[in-house]
Amino acid sequence: MKKIGLLLAGGMAAIIFLSTIGPMIGLLVSLVLLYLIYKQFLKAESTGGKVALGIIGFILLMASVSNAPAIIGVVAAYVLYLVYKNWNRSKRIVAKEDSDPFVNFEKQWNELKNY
Repeated sequence: MKKIGLLLAGGMAAIIFLSTIGPMIGLLVSLVLLYLIYKQFLKAESTGGKVALGIIGFILLMASVSNAPAIIGVVAAYVLYLVYKNWNRSKRIVAKEDSDPFVNFEKQWNELKNY
């Protein structure tokens, strides 16, 4: 039952992630350009240069805000990671219990007591 829930959550997260790849790329590009404009703004000495870089920075800030659905895509990617991690964890737990000789001994001892 747990696997079905993980499969459904992973499927929905994958669909959301794939549908928001475009805004995520747009957000990444606009934030990188905004960072570069900010660095140039700090280096600029003339008032005209600062005004021009400020206007370009404002335009890039608005482009970043328009790509806000990308945040949902990042959350979906994190959910996919959690689903992957939990899916493999259940396999590792079972394998660890099977390889532990003391757990097997306890099971066999309880079976012998019941006979």
